[in-house]
Amino acid sequence: MTAVAALRAVCTLMVMVALCGMDRSAVAADASPPKGVKVYQVDIRNFAFAPKALTVPQGAHVVWTNRDEEPHVVTSAGSLFASSKALDTSDSYGVTFSKPGTYTYYCSIHPMMVGTIIVQ
Repeated sequence: MTAVAALRAVCTLMVMVALCGMDRSAVAADASPPKGVKVYQVDIRNFAFAPKALTVPQGAHVVWTNRDEEPHVVTSAGSLFASSKALDTSDSYGVTFSKPGTYTYYCSIHPMMVGTIIVQ
């Protein structure tokens, strides 16, 4: 491969990565929050998300913790962030929201459970 061909391949890859990154509004799912980022808590209790709606600043890290005896899965409506694994009692799952917007989510095991994260 020539140097020019290699450079084109790298540039193409960089453009593809940038475009893929634009499709997902919540970039870091199930990751530890970056240093200095405020963490917001959503409890899963009695087959409901509490609070049901949460407003956070851009860049905030939201952590869901299952307080029920039954498993739950946090799933983004519209696939704007990655779904959690099945959360057993006391398991947690976190997402850092890097772009403003309204993120509706639900439990894929119990779809009547819905919640909203509003990122400003």
